[in-house]
Amino acid sequence: MNMLKEKNKVYVAPKPLPNIWIVILLGSLTAFGPLSMDMYLPGLPSVTENFQTTASNGQLSITACLLGLAAGQLIFGPLSDIQGRRKPLLVTLILYAASSLLCAFSPNIWVFIVLRFFQGLTGAAGIVIARASARDMYSGKELTKFIALLALVNGAAPILAPILGGGILKWTSWEFVFMILCAIGLIMFLSVAFSLPETLPQERRTQGNLFAILNTFKDLFKDRVFIGIALVQSFISMSMFAYISGSPFVLQNVYGVSPQQFSFIFALNGLGIIIAAQTTGRLADTFQELTLLRTAMLISFFGSCLLIGSVLWHLPLVLVLIALFLVVSSVGMVNTTCFSLGMERQGHVAGSASAFLGILPFGGGALVSPLVGLGGENTALLMGLVILLCSCTAILMYMTLIRKRQ
Repeated sequence: MNMLKEKNKVYVAPKPLPNIWIVILLGSLTAFGPLSMDMYLPGLPSVTENFQTTASNGQLSITACLLGLAAGQLIFGPLSDIQGRRKPLLVTLILYAASSLLCAFSPNIWVFIVLRFFQGLTGAAGIVIARASARDMYSGKELTKFIALLALVNGAAPILAPILGGGILKWTSWEFVFMILCAIGLIMFLSVAFSLPETLPQERRTQGNLFAILNTFKDLFKDRVFIGIALVQSFISMSMFAYISGSPFVLQNVYGVSPQQFSFIFALNGLGIIIAAQTTGRLADTFQELTLLRTAMLISFFGSCLLIGSVLWHLPLVLVLIALFLVVSSVGMVNTTCFSLGMERQGHVAGSASAFLGILPFGGGALVSPLVGLGGENTALLMGLVILLCSCTAILMYMTLIRKRQ
């Protein structure tokens, strides 16, 4: 930091934000999750039809990707604390491109599901390492603002991905979606190789092996407030994953929207995440992060109640869309505040802490994704119930693990 002296007083100048290219690059890396899932969502019914399988089996491809995204963060987050950020990132980007290409040539649904797991596993490195790099550079309210900037880029993925996927399906087949994801992986590899500096110097790296990593996670479990923050973020994110998994069938089969209309609706909800994250960043100087977190949980709860009411009483589609917008938008506020709060408590092991904060949402998403399909392709009730349950559980986690201990 620059030290400015004036009239015998010492002022600390805020750390300047990095150049816009670093923001775009790190934001794009955190977007691997929504890119890997959202771009092919408009074609999910076509995938199940092509492989002659059920909706539940088709949704297992989402579950597999989510499990990979969770497991990959568990592996590559702590590994980046030991090896640095660049080396693991470059290797996994190449593997991500390869697994994406192989998805396009899957002979059956089960090979496709396995490849989706590896796609998520390798894509997870970009998410966890980008966030760890952010913590390498910033802390406190500066970190909250920087995470909001990353969300501006990251949030564009849920907007553009389904629109691009819907456009692709209009002119060609779902396989081409995965060819594009392969190209994105290669472009990101070149971008990282030539323009992303190492943010974790040698002297700040964790010394040790697998046992050191396990001890780090053991220490994270001892911090009950950190665990509470991770669980709140997880359950709010799980409500979004229930929406991601169920909405292609609910909106297209139950409410009769077209794949292109679905892409527009999905993009609108992605815009809600951006608006919520940017609002959180702007309010960080005025309100405590915990205040913003409570507000976000209430928005999610109201949206989930509106959704279940709209489904039970067969209310117009517009109320369902408003409810989904509130539920999904709250994720932008929750993720920004929870990540800042969690990393502030455990910033000395940024890679491991970032991994832990990423494992639970994707792991929970893998759990709820097949659940919403158990009711079949022509009902919205189960999706609404899962979203409401996740929202209520997040509030319970806050009350028992965060509020009491604060």
